[in-house]
Amino acid sequence: MNNLTKDTKLTLLYIAVAFLFSVAIRMIWFYNFAEYEPFKFNGQFMINTNDGYYWAEGARDILSGVTQKNDLSPITTAASQLTALFAYILPFSFESVILFMPVFLSSLVVVPIILIAKSLENLELGLVAALLASIAWSYYNRTMIGYFDTDMLNIVLPMFLLWSIIWAVKTNEDKYLIITAIDILIYRWWYPQSYSLELSFFGLILLYTLIWDRKNIYNYKLLTIMMLAMIGLEGYIRAILVLGVFYICRQKQFDKYVYYILSASIVLFFASGGFNPIWGQLKGYVFKDALSIGEGGLKLHFYSVVQTVREAGHIPFEMFANRISGHVVTFVVSIIGFIYLAYKHKIMLFGIPLIGLGFLAYVGGLRFTIYAVPVLAFGAAFLITEAARFMPSKRLKFLAVTALSMAVLYPNIVHVQEYRVPTVFNAQEVEILETLKNRADREDYVVAWWDYGYPLRYYSDVKTLIDGGKHSGAVNFPVSFILTNPQNVSAKMARLDVEYTEKSFIKEELSRDKNLTIFSNIEQMTKDYGFSDTNDFLLSLQTDIKLPQKTRDIYLYLPYRMLDIYPTVEMFSNINLMDGEMKKRSLFYLSKMFKQEQNIVNLGQGILFDLQNKKITINNQTVPIKRFVQTSYDKSMKFSKNVQMANPTASVNIIYMSSYNTFLVIDEKTYNSLYVQLMVLEEYDKNLFEEVVMTPHAKVYKLKI
Repeated sequence: MNNLTKDTKLTLLYIAVAFLFSVAIRMIWFYNFAEYEPFKFNGQFMINTNDGYYWAEGARDILSGVTQKNDLSPITTAASQLTALFAYILPFSFESVILFMPVFLSSLVVVPIILIAKSLENLELGLVAALLASIAWSYYNRTMIGYFDTDMLNIVLPMFLLWSIIWAVKTNEDKYLIITAIDILIYRWWYPQSYSLELSFFGLILLYTLIWDRKNIYNYKLLTIMMLAMIGLEGYIRAILVLGVFYICRQKQFDKYVYYILSASIVLFFASGGFNPIWGQLKGYVFKDALSIGEGGLKLHFYSVVQTVREAGHIPFEMFANRISGHVVTFVVSIIGFIYLAYKHKIMLFGIPLIGLGFLAYVGGLRFTIYAVPVLAFGAAFLITEAARFMPSKRLKFLAVTALSMAVLYPNIVHVQEYRVPTVFNAQEVEILETLKNRADREDYVVAWWDYGYPLRYYSDVKTLIDGGKHSGAVNFPVSFILTNPQNVSAKMARLDVEYTEKSFIKEELSRDKNLTIFSNIEQMTKDYGFSDTNDFLLSLQTDIKLPQKTRDIYLYLPYRMLDIYPTVEMFSNINLMDGEMKKRSLFYLSKMFKQEQNIVNLGQGILFDLQNKKITINNQTVPIKRFVQTSYDKSMKFSKNVQMANPTASVNIIYMSSYNTFLVIDEKTYNSLYVQLMVLEEYDKNLFEEVVMTPHAKVYKLKI
């Protein structure tokens, strides 16, 4: 330590302060819920993001050494492998590792921020920027304790890449060539979707070189080694190419060949399909289509999942600004400050790709705001440190920096205190999944909406048809159909979709060698049953068709919480697959905030229910109801229902779920759907289903056919 310079000691001190600050702020959630038992299972807090259970499943299977073919467990992914490593070497439970990993890994973002500031010879700038960036709204939201997802390093790694690029261009030292390449290799290993950002950095360095430094051979070496690290080949091949070219770049006699190698690397990038994933991401988040159309065959039309994902939706400006900087004023200050900083230090222009990707949130969805956070934090911090320079003494300078820093940190800290997100499941729901695990085999399937796919696989150790990564319109259609149609046709579709899913795994293996055409399950069913129109096939499910041979058991997981998203679930099968035309939406209205005045129940949004006359007013039109159903649970959790038939010719039904304090206003189609019949009413066909778990939180049935 005595050999360290004063500047280095100060750098390490600032990194430690910023890191501990970031960790401490993330522990607020932990202490807020310290005594709240529903968020704990087996004495440990559970995680609070669905996708986290995907990586946790992979890590669990790596550690146990037990996995089976086609179970979709991500044992080869970086997040699962790193988690398994930490769980293996650290003296903590697996649940503690996945809970706290986001806290410590995401806080590493302060390291490259302060190192970048060191290159600008302004460590105070780095400290303020690190404090702000580490807890800004969107960065905190996606890296808080329990948010076990790839986001815990998705900003850390590109910030290290930005640091290495800045130092490479600034110093022209050979070591930063290999550091930059290693940054890219690790970033791609951790997050395979990193192509777009890497290519943006490459393009900006090329532009910088052509405008300001075109005769500097070092910049072309940097571009060459970056491109080779980015090509669409296996990681070990890219690593070998990078090491080989790094050796060449260090030899002066080979400088004349650098331009040729750069040209060859660019050709190899496109030839290896390097641009394809980038175009795919643009189509998915910017050029969003409501429908996706299958290639070949019947060209079926499916509803696109991106239309229902909140992360991919448009957001208002205030939310956009708040998520990046914590407050609109801070955001504006950050923009002005970054422009001024880039004017003073044009090297900071290399941060534009991160800002650009963050600004994509305005058209592509709020998830992208996280990328702009650290770079724009430099803007706010720069204005703060510049303002402090005008103070007449060091004491006043310190007070100015402290006061202004607190001003920009305050709204973010308030947000952290108020952002009390729940765990994905509560303890009672997990108990249901544990019961299912003891009942089901690892090869059995559970039919549920994709929101619950990863937790089901993690806690129940079963297979699912759809999940947080496998939820295209084509795979969502059968599951949506199962959940929103009558029991008899839903049961047949469940057996069909499971058996066809298993067959598709075999076909996918054969297709690699025999170039077989792989259709969606629903299209393959249509063809196999001799139809050319999928609508005709779906109608045939009402008849006594011959089902595939049963190879495994099928369970249905029907949680109460799915009521909130039932209309979204229905949309995926409420479509004419042949022409893409959306069908008339079913009547579904849920009210948890209602008020009764004598015989009139005001359900909100102008909907009034007349208890005495059994009529309902919707959009100023009063119509009779067909049924009024009241359900309840007694103290021993025994379910009961009272069905009152009011007008057999009417089409509107009202269900009052008294134990949930919830009213449902639904049409006949929704009333007869599998979800409402089995979950809400416990009215199931005993020839098709049998009870497995029956609780107010969720119900699990086993398919008999």
